[in-house]
Amino acid sequence: MSAIDELPEPAPVPPAAPTFAPTFAPPKSGGFSSGRTLRPDRKVLPEQARGHNRSLVLQTLYGGGEQSRADVARATGLTRVTVSELVSGLMAEGLIVEKGQREIGGPGKPATLIDIDRGRFQIVGLDLSAYEVFRGAVLDLDGRVLQRAEIPLTGSTGTEAATKVRDLAATLIGMSTAPLLGLGVGSPGVVDLAGVVLSAPNLGWTSEPLQGMLEAEFQIPVVVVNDANAAVLAEHSFGGANSDMMLIKVGHGVGAGLLLGGSPLFGSRFAAGEIGHVVVGTDGGDECSCGKRGCLETWLATPRLDARLATATNEAEREHILSQAGTRLGIALAPVVGALNLAEIVLSGPVELLDGPLAEATIETLRARTMREFHGDLVLRMTTLGPDIVMRGAAVAVLSRQLGFS
Repeated sequence: MSAIDELPEPAPVPPAAPTFAPTFAPPKSGGFSSGRTLRPDRKVLPEQARGHNRSLVLQTLYGGGEQSRADVARATGLTRVTVSELVSGLMAEGLIVEKGQREIGGPGKPATLIDIDRGRFQIVGLDLSAYEVFRGAVLDLDGRVLQRAEIPLTGSTGTEAATKVRDLAATLIGMSTAPLLGLGVGSPGVVDLAGVVLSAPNLGWTSEPLQGMLEAEFQIPVVVVNDANAAVLAEHSFGGANSDMMLIKVGHGVGAGLLLGGSPLFGSRFAAGEIGHVVVGTDGGDECSCGKRGCLETWLATPRLDARLATATNEAEREHILSQAGTRLGIALAPVVGALNLAEIVLSGPVELLDGPLAEATIETLRARTMREFHGDLVLRMTTLGPDIVMRGAAVAVLSRQLGFS
């Protein structure tokens, strides 16, 4: 197991007054839906064509960087005429720019390269998953952090916690130096597709209309998603996760994000991945914030695990506590791995807690409880995206909603 890599600090961004707003319109659904692939990768039926092909061109440039119009046509399977028309429209919207001519030897006119104007817009991303602070950042379209801010949580719940979200968002919006594409929020708990936090016991939220409140306050597009779902979006876009996977997010609580066939899975009641409130074992356990005893959160959530570790008097006791938590995580995950035949599981949270005895106990338990011929090569690893994974994933959610690519 390797430690989480630190993200490099981005180069300073030259000031640019946000003098205009994007001219594109978000999808009418206002959010995600189960079964929607994150990345368009092929042509579709004529009645779906223009919007899809527009996203396809943007996705090709976003992932591949500078290319000629002919390169984009070859990569997408679209005709050169179609690509040229789409690029002209996207340039008029300020989303694509010409980058100069390709340097080549030999006869013929060199091709003009195009790319997404990656500095044209910025995104504000918030991470509400930690138990001690709310964190946020201003990010560019590539998910690089440009500015940071945080606000102490200090046990706030209910309306007080929601007010702190609003205050943090206001601070970061004020720090932006380019037009904002939107505001993305990764929240613990069950979040529906309209950005209502249906249940977040650790924050005392029930049917909290977070997305609507922030949209009314700031008059910009807002996307609120579950924090683990945000993290899995970041892993997909920036962490190289291309296969079916589950990401376990450990913080104030414990949740999971699922990516199957290139699509995020939300569930019929938006609670897919809510493994934190699954009771693990039949031996009782501590009382959980949801009212049950022995939930996975009581073993694995950061404040619970820190409290247990504080009682350890030596390294052996510390390793035993971490291994116990890993074993309980493995018990919770084994049926999921068996049912979905996942290729990998990614852990996101405090490295000092997750990377080591806890992760080792998790994979040992998984392999002991599933069929080796199908799951013996299962990979369990730490994310390489570090503590910014949720706010970067919240930015991906905005990208996907507003521009149709990730």
